[in-house]
Amino acid sequence: MSQLDPTVVENRPGPRGIPGATTVHHVAYTVPDLDQAIDFFVQVIGAELVYALGPVRDDTGDWMSRQLGVPADASARVAMLRLGAVTNLELFEYTVSDQRRALPRNCDWGGHHLAIYVTDVDAAVEYLRTQPGVRILGEPETIVDGPIAGDRWVYFCTPWGMQMELINLPPDLPFEKQTTARLFVSDDPWSNW
Repeated sequence: MSQLDPTVVENRPGPRGIPGATTVHHVAYTVPDLDQAIDFFVQVIGAELVYALGPVRDDTGDWMSRQLGVPADASARVAMLRLGAVTNLELFEYTVSDQRRALPRNCDWGGHHLAIYVTDVDAAVEYLRTQPGVRILGEPETIVDGPIAGDRWVYFCTPWGMQMELINLPPDLPFEKQTTARLFVSDDPWSNW
């Protein structure tokens, strides 16, 4: 695996970043059944439903394709959820004439997963094993060398096949000796927010 020296990236000349950017507001995923996904994220994951709306559609023109990059005949139901202190999660359920329904694998372009930081990966896995339709991929592993040595993680799939990850990082990761950049982590449970 090639490793890029963080100082090379940090010291590139020229403007850096989007002017005025302050934080990531949300991540979004399209799901096959919005009600099922809301229920899963609220009941199993512990998210808080902030709002739901829709259907959103444009019966008069090309707004959906121009603004969202989807076919003009698409309509969507949308929900916004809060996951802990810093993450908002937007879920879309689209109805459209030529929808592709195959989920990308992690290795495919557009592959993705949502990682949840937990204080104990093994305890979280045992909990998820009791949840209907959840599939754990392999067993929890601990990375033993490299920039994130000590990282304990495992992937799992939601009942509709969306890939997610459980992760726990120890303090003083090896990469922290090479850069002042730090990853955000919190041991404060979501239920406190």
